[in-house]
Parts: sequence; C-alpha cells; structure tokens
Amino acid sequence: MVSEFATSTARKPGGIELGIPTPPGTILVKAMSEYDVIIVGGGPAGLAAALYTARMNLKTAVLDRGPLGGQLLNTELVEDYPGFDSILGSELAMKMGEHARKFGVEVRDFEPVHEIDVEGNTKVVRLESGEELRAPALIMAAGGLPRYLQVPGEKELSGRGVSYCAVCDGAFFKGQELAVIGGGDAAVEEGDFLTRYASKVYILHRRSELRAQPILIERARENKKIEFIFDAHVKEIEGDAKVQAVRYEQHGTVKELKVGGVFIFVGFVPNSALLKVHVDHDQAGYILTDRNMQTSVDGIWAVGDVRAQLTKQIATAVGDGTTAAVAASQYITSLKDAARA
Repeated sequence: MVSEFATSTARKPGGIELGIPTPPGTILVKAMSEYDVIIVGGGPAGLAAALYTARMNLKTAVLDRGPLGGQLLNTELVEDYPGFDSILGSELAMKMGEHARKFGVEVRDFEPVHEIDVEGNTKVVRLESGEELRAPALIMAAGGLPRYLQVPGEKELSGRGVSYCAVCDGAFFKGQELAVIGGGDAAVEEGDFLTRYASKVYILHRRSELRAQPILIERARENKKIEFIFDAHVKEIEGDAKVQAVRYEQHGTVKELKVGGVFIFVGFVPNSALLKVHVDHDQAGYILTDRNMQTSVDGIWAVGDVRAQLTKQIATAVGDGTTAAVAASQYITSLKDAARA
C-alpha cells in the first residue's frame, strides 16, 4: 500500500515523526501499527477499558479526536462518582488518563478516526492522517454529543447554567427556577427529576403537543412544580457570568423567562457512523450489545454513551469499559488457542 501524500519526514510505526529528512521524490509506505486492542474514544468508558486491557498485558491503543476525557471535559464539577465528594470534570479526566498510561496504554489524543472496517478477524482503523491501525479486538467508546439548540448564549454559558444532564448538575440549582428545553422522553423525565432541587421547572417545547410517553407526561402534569410552555421557540439564552434568562418566541411575540439554569434535551447523536461495517443499532443510531458489551460483529464491543442503555453516567461507562475489556481478553485468547490447534 503506497501513500497518496508526500511527506518531508520519516515515520516509525505508530506515526511518530523521527525528524529525518526524506530524499526528494521518495514515496513513503503508509504507516501501519499492530495492536491487540484498539479503543476508539478516550472518555471514562474508553479509559477504563484501556486500564484493564493493559493490566492484562494486551498491547492497547486509545484514540480520541480531541483531548482525553470525553463529556467529562464539559462538566465543571462531578459529585456523583464514588470515591470523590467533589472533583472537577477535567481533573477526573486527567487522573483517568494518567492511570491508563501508568500501565503502558498508548494514548493518541488529537487523532481523528476516519473510518473503521473489518478484514477477516482484523479490525482496521483508518485515521484522517492516512495511517492505519490493526487489531483483532476493537472497543467502540466514541460516545456522542448532545444535539445543540445553536442559539446565542448557549455555547458561551455552557457549564455556567447551561447543562445537558439533569442527574449530573441538578443539585447545583437548589431553590432556583429552571427551564428545560425539549418535548421528548428525556426532557419530560429530566424535568420531573429537576423538581427535587428546583423551586419551579418550566418545560418549553416548540410544538403544541409533547412527544414523550403518556405515562411520563401524566406524571409531569401531576407535579405542581412543573409548568409547560408550548409553541415556544427559544431565541437566546441570556446572562453575564451565568444564566439569567431565556428569550423565546410564542405566537409571534418574544417573551423573556427569568431562570437560573437551562437544561437542553433536544436529542443526542451517538458517534456510531465511524463503523463502515454494519452493526445492529436502534432507530437513533445507538449500538445494541449483549451483557458482555459484544456487538453483532465478533471482536467489536461498544461501551458508554455510544451504546443503547438506560443511563449516561460516569459510573456506568466505567462498568461498560471493564466488562468489554475482560470480554476482549477472552476473545483474543480464543483466537490464539484456535491458531495453535
């Protein structure tokens, strides 16, 4: 396989630049690295999986498009992870990364993945740089992203009153009035959950009817702390150092709602499209697994927010990663045993 691009420095396996000038006109073979396990995604699920595979003496690589941490980096304070009364999301991410590195995990952050394919028992991960990584076992921990409103103030006030997780951040808003944006199951269920802390929860939905399950709607309507605002199109989230209000349009009139926090639940997009090979998934794109995190394709596991599950929590992500790592180790052992037979 010959590289389609010219380079000015030589690379050793793994894509590390050696700084050795390449003679003019030389065409380099595309770099290729072999591993026992490749983990796509460096959030809590991926780092937990890496910790366990490395401790089992499996050559492991973790790839992430950005810095390690996943959604932890979007969480200011974590107060619901066992063993830590309170810890910065960024600090917890750093500790998890350091722990994995301690056991020899090859961490390759800022390494965007272009696609993932299968050739026999080999999983092939092609990076956007053109490099290929190969392994018999692949753990998908690529997570996903909340769907954003894309209105002024949302990005600027993220982590300062704008949140995408009621379970994670609800306790920070005790006694305050809050706005929940959305009309599906997540919005209604999380809105009901927020009433444990808030004095009042407004659920703003752009349509005249909710899309949530009837049982969730009935429960929310019975909650005296919840008020629904229909036909509400959010235009802006206002605030200086923190959220102070939401501006929305209703029947042609722009209105302002004073709130201390805005929780947005208008969808979540799992990063499952990286898989070129088909794996079973639900209608929303979440990968379906068995209890061992095994997907419908042998040698591919899915963990954390990219798979269909009940909750999106750090603790459950770590559990997913641990289970997948043990299953991947057993799978690799079975391949070796079959090769020797």
